[in-house]
Amino acid sequence: MPPQKTPPAGMSPPAPRPVTLTIATRKSALALAQCRAFVQRLAALDPGATLQELQIVTSGDRIQDRPLAEIGGKGLFVKEIEEALLDGRADIAVHSIKDVPGLLPAGLHIACIPVREDPRDVLVAPVHGTLAALPSGARVGTSSLRRMASLKVVRPDLDIVSIRGNVDTRLRKLDLGEFDAIVLARAGLVRLGLAERATEVLSTEISLPAVGQGALGIECRESDEKVRARLAPLHDLETATCVAAERGVLIALGGDCRTPLGAFAERAGDSIRLRAFVAESDGSAPRRAEREAPWPRSADAAHDLGLALGRKLR
Repeated sequence: MPPQKTPPAGMSPPAPRPVTLTIATRKSALALAQCRAFVQRLAALDPGATLQELQIVTSGDRIQDRPLAEIGGKGLFVKEIEEALLDGRADIAVHSIKDVPGLLPAGLHIACIPVREDPRDVLVAPVHGTLAALPSGARVGTSSLRRMASLKVVRPDLDIVSIRGNVDTRLRKLDLGEFDAIVLARAGLVRLGLAERATEVLSTEISLPAVGQGALGIECRESDEKVRARLAPLHDLETATCVAAERGVLIALGGDCRTPLGAFAERAGDSIRLRAFVAESDGSAPRRAEREAPWPRSADAAHDLGLALGRKLR
């Protein structure tokens, strides 16, 4: 190893070059809120770094007049953001991991999954309050085939219809009387400071969460070791293990927005409990499966557990 050069007497060593990182995110209020909360935590690790935001309007955001299943699925919320990583316009991307397809583009890597927010679904029903109290024929809005299929199991008498738009748009449609209730992810309401809008938190026995619901996926170029090292301290191993198991189910079932599919893993002492739900695309033939196993030693082992459970449902 060559000897380290020392500056001449009386001269200070050169200052380290400032670090500038560009973080890509969707432009919706929820995406910005969760991105900025994460960036605050990242900035606290290195106050000298410059972290700049790149807001991207994705295809999923632009096309609001058709159900996701008709226009290509949740991957449309990440496609343009991943292109920004691949072409160098961004160094880091902040996603809701439930929007990230099971297989990533070559060259990209989910380097960090922070601590998860509450993964459960909630009902927002200003007049009736709870799912049980909704009258027969009540109009319930949701953007998710999974939620539609789950609700039909317990309340087949409801009129469950598709609703698109960001959280604010859906709440506004509800407040204008277009719906008697809507179903949303509790994590989104919490991150927007709107948790009090929920009138009932739905049990996971009624509405099993989407794969990765409540968790963020922080993506970067696989080859960017410096960025991966910066993200590592914010990675939560327990959340990542649970998400790996859930994404195993997703991959085994080939799930997309045309598949009503849920999977939820949680720690139970020294074990992991993984539950999964799937139905036909029209919501018919709903079925569930569950597996409990010793806590996985790695994310790969958790992923394999999810694959096995998904194959059982398939």
